[in-house]
Amino acid sequence: MSTKKLIAEKIKQSVKLLDEFNLDCWLTFVRESSINGDPALAFLSETALTWHSAFIVHRDGEAHAIVGRYDVPSIEALGVYTSVTGYVEGIRQPFISHFRKKDPKTIGINYSKGSEICDGITLGMYLTLQDLLSETSPGMEKRLVSAERMVSALRERKSAAEIERIKAAVSVTEKIWDDVARFMKPGMTEKQVADFILGQMKLHDVRSGWEVSSCPAVFAGIGVAEAHFAPGDKKIQKGELVNIDFGVRKNGYVSDMQRVFYVLDEGEINPPAEVQKGFDTIVQAIRKSKDAIKPGVKAFEIDAVARKTVRDGGYEEFAHGLGHQVGIFVHDGTAILGPLWEKYAQKPVQLLEQNMVFTLEPRVKIPSRGNMSIEEMVMVTDNGAEWLSSPQKELMLIK
Repeated sequence: MSTKKLIAEKIKQSVKLLDEFNLDCWLTFVRESSINGDPALAFLSETALTWHSAFIVHRDGEAHAIVGRYDVPSIEALGVYTSVTGYVEGIRQPFISHFRKKDPKTIGINYSKGSEICDGITLGMYLTLQDLLSETSPGMEKRLVSAERMVSALRERKSAAEIERIKAAVSVTEKIWDDVARFMKPGMTEKQVADFILGQMKLHDVRSGWEVSSCPAVFAGIGVAEAHFAPGDKKIQKGELVNIDFGVRKNGYVSDMQRVFYVLDEGEINPPAEVQKGFDTIVQAIRKSKDAIKPGVKAFEIDAVARKTVRDGGYEEFAHGLGHQVGIFVHDGTAILGPLWEKYAQKPVQLLEQNMVFTLEPRVKIPSRGNMSIEEMVMVTDNGAEWLSSPQKELMLIK
């Protein structure tokens, strides 16, 4: 499916969600979006917008765009908007005219205290919006409400086309994993392995799933960092673990996976018992948490399953949530499979819904060996969950 058809699909979905969440319209209001882009803009436009731009989806099924003159052709080319209005001097007149005509009683906009994926409007644009609406009709600025629930559902309820794009990204990632397993050898540096992965991405015509400075992330043995860190000159040594975390972006959607390798020491044909135990614990935590997933379950309850498995194995709890959603962004959705910690706000108490896509990534540390972490991807189904990645069931051994 083309990006244009995908945008049409998501706008059609947003109309149904407006009715579900009792909103008269949904307004995404941006300017210089390549600098201050709204996370929801990917569902509304293929291109960045320069001047003040308004994308308005109404409960009656109409969708309108008000953009600067030079942005009109690219928005019209999408073929998804009831009208595309261009302006030269400023957005004020066409904006006020539109809202006077439609007179919505509730206007959902993209702000949220607890979900960054729904918090796209800047303070300056919010204040501008209030000014415009106050000129439209007395008190109309008071009709602004958060569109968080609606935008969350739009992002989290993946369409068939979105799921296919994610699966395609996963497929490429798994091919690269096979190449990495054949390439990696003791004595190589983290950066050498990362550069090889980047080269494979180029061969497969995909890009890094997130910032290339830490995608791929390669952690050899015991280091100063455990995640979100650039690969360095540390060499892969015998008797240590190597944890690699990366994803790819294909057709606008990403994957996010981790695999763990053990570098056999002199005379070893199998990993030491403590290494194998750590691996088995992680595999068990992922399997048990995947089996617990189903619609209607609170997100933190899945995290608790994996966390208990890690504790029962005699390990310290991992210092992050079990898993996050994946889509256009590597962290893409409000609900998170995490504990009830302050930093996660209300994300862990969200209910799981069909077609949400999550990672499962518990972690333990093996003293003197390194980080043991695997990251799989799953999708919530109507009565459970299915693998999107092919789960790692055996510790990959490097000779």
